[in-house]
This record gives sequence, C-alpha cells and structure tokens, in this order.
Amino acid sequence: MAPDSRARLFGTDGVRGRANEDLTAELALDLSVAAAHILGESGALARNPVALVGRDPRASGEFLESAVVAGLASAGVDVVRLGVVPTPGVAWLVKHLGADLGVMLSASHNPMPDNGIKFFARGGHKLDDALEDAIERRMGESWQRPTGAGVGRITDNTAPVEQYVAHLVASLGEDETDAISLAGLKVVVDTANGAAFRTGPGALEVQGAEVITLHSDPDGLNINHECGSTHPESLQAAVVEHGADLGLAFDGDADRCLAVDADGSMVDGDQIMAILALAMKEAGTLAHDTVVATVMSNLGFLNAMREHGITVLQAKVGDRYVLSEMRRGGYSLGGEQSGHLIHARYATTGDGVLTGLHLAARMVATGKSLAELASVMTKLPQVLVNVPGVDKARSTSDAVLNEAVASITAELGSSGRVLLRPSGTEQLVRVMVEAETPERAQGVADNLAAVVRTRLAL
Repeated sequence: MAPDSRARLFGTDGVRGRANEDLTAELALDLSVAAAHILGESGALARNPVALVGRDPRASGEFLESAVVAGLASAGVDVVRLGVVPTPGVAWLVKHLGADLGVMLSASHNPMPDNGIKFFARGGHKLDDALEDAIERRMGESWQRPTGAGVGRITDNTAPVEQYVAHLVASLGEDETDAISLAGLKVVVDTANGAAFRTGPGALEVQGAEVITLHSDPDGLNINHECGSTHPESLQAAVVEHGADLGLAFDGDADRCLAVDADGSMVDGDQIMAILALAMKEAGTLAHDTVVATVMSNLGFLNAMREHGITVLQAKVGDRYVLSEMRRGGYSLGGEQSGHLIHARYATTGDGVLTGLHLAARMVATGKSLAELASVMTKLPQVLVNVPGVDKARSTSDAVLNEAVASITAELGSSGRVLLRPSGTEQLVRVMVEAETPERAQGVADNLAAVVRTRLAL
C-alpha cells in the first residue's frame, strides 16, 4: 500500500493516526518492510539485523504490533518483543543491547483511539527527515522476499525492561549502588494508565521514595483518559490530599513529565529544565553552559537562564529537533515546555521517568521544596490561539501579516513576544503571545488571530 503522495506520511514524531482507520494493519506491515529495507541500505542495519519492538497498553497496539513484527520478520529481521514499555525504554535498549532497529507502537499523549509507529535506528536515535522520506518512497515497491532460514525469527523477552529501570536509577549517582536515596520523599505518580505504569513507580520505590500511584491500572481503553500530563487535575488534588512533596504526571508512552508542587500548583517543562540546568551547571555537567529549548519556551525561562549565565539555543518544536541541535553542538540538556526533557548522558530521547527521578533527587540534595526550586524563573502569561481553515503555507510570506507581527513585537518590547507557527499536522496556524498580564496576552493574541484569519483565508 503506497502512501498518499499529496501528504507526508511521517509527522513530527513518527506515523500517527486513528488506529484501524488511518493507521491500519496493512499500512503498519508495509511501513515496517520499507523501514527494514531503507535502514539496511543506509548501513544502519547489520547483516543479521535484530529489532526490538515495544508498545504502550492501547488495545490497538496488540494488532499493530503483530503487523509490525510480521513485516520485519518477512524482511529477514529477527524480532524481540519487549511488551509494554516506555518509548525511551525502547530507545535506550536499542543502544544498550546493540540492536539494529527499534519500533515503538504509541500515540504518546493522544486519545486511546489513536496510535502511532516510531522508529529508532542503531544507537537509539529517531530517524531524520531524509530517512523517513526514503521509507515512504519505498513503500509498495516489489522486493525479493527471503525464504527458508532467511526469514526473521520472533521471540518474547521482557527482561531487558528491568535493565532499563536499573539504568534510570543508576543515573542518580556514579552507578546503581551509590545513587542518591529518595527516602523521606512522598511522591504521587500519575502514569496515565500508560506504558510507565510499572517502571515509573518502580524506579522511585527502588530509591526509597514513598509512592502513591494514580491512574496506574491500564486496561487497553483508558490510556490518557482524563489523566496524565494532559489532564493533571486529579494529580493536583491528590498531592494536596495526601500531603505529598511532589506529583509527577507522565503521558501515555512516558517520554514527557510534568510536575506538581506540594500546594498543587503545576510545574511545567520549562521550569523543570531551569531547575535541572542550574543543578547541572553547579555540578559542572552542563556542557558549554548551554541548554537547547524550542521556540515555544516561555520568555521567563530565557530570562532566568540569561541571569544565571546559561545560553539558550532554540530549535523547532519536537524533541527530535531538540536532540539534533544537542548532537550538533555536543550539549547535555534540552527539552520542551510540554515536559519532553533530554539528558544526553543517559538518553537519546525525552524520558519522563528519568526527568522525574532527577527532579526528586534535586529536591533531596538541596532540601528545598519544588515550589522554591521552581521560583528560579517567573513565567510570563502565555496564550495560544489556533486558527484553523487557513493557508498555513503563506504564514511567513504575507506582507500585511508580517507587518502586524513586527508592529506587535515592537510594542511589546522586552516585556513580551509573539510567535506564529504553522501546524506540522493540521491545516491551521498557531498564534502564541506572551505579555506582562494574561489580559494583555489574550487581547494581543485575539487581534493577531483575526489578522491571520483574514489574510490567510482559503
């Protein structure tokens, strides 16, 4: 089944869609065959390739996993099924075990009916745009099928997931034996009924934290449903109710983490990154005293980092673009406001459980509450308005719109900023405004959205 030539199959984070409607078993199988071929031609696969395949608990992941495994094995790839595991667990295990390819079935924070396929090349890195495009072009082409002993073999092995958990714990020290203890810390963990329902609480408990779990009973249908990082309200209430020191919210595949302080207030990815950046600079492990953020990072984060002598580089939205910039410059920390944080020393992608562990460890090491640590930056009110049904391709070329953006930018000065960003997956333009007050930000955003709606009308 060849992909639609009018639209790119791969989005900002793999191939994603409504399972069994957009993302079918046939598509998953063909995609896996094409990926095996292209990665082999690129030199990413060894002569006898091995693939690791993991998934989140979505019901649709069961049949999609079968399709992916069938496609890989039919192309001569030996497959190890890891079962339910966080996305960063698959990435790390590909590197740690020397596998040639990794596949994760997950739609991350999206609702249960959606699903997705993410590929990792040798070394545990997500594919770049060129490889993704080559895979799309290869789909549907005829190929020489192996037979007999040439077909791939399939095994089930969940034991490596324990190695991943041990790795997370060991990151809190020089090795697993001297990792900082979290004893005395009470943590509420919302696993979003997702992939980290065991590994998240388990890693914290191993280090002595008192853990209260929330939304940690996946049934294949309840992933991300009114819980996790996209719906933290119940976590905020639970932290206050239990008198906890910290709340951690993961998404469905646990590559992101948001936090809640003892008063029930949210601590987002920018604030967490600010806390960890200062800790790493203090320890001398923040490479080049630089962090990599995205264009969506709050101006308050940029101001705080500048005040502490830390340079901020801004990449496109998407953790793979953050990682690309990190690899280019040899930087050790990067992330997004949404809670995707990448610790290059320990991971090749965003890892929510890893982030949560290091945030908890910082609280223990300093003896400070999360609210105290988060006060290092002052968030400016930020408003995001989506403008659908417009020609997003003209968002950077329309002269009148550009003039409006320039005028607003000059008017806000150093007290705010404005950003127009065409969506990578939908026919809409996102208008983001930061200003000194919520009312000011909302007013500016609404006015600019009206200009976008008028100037970019289809």
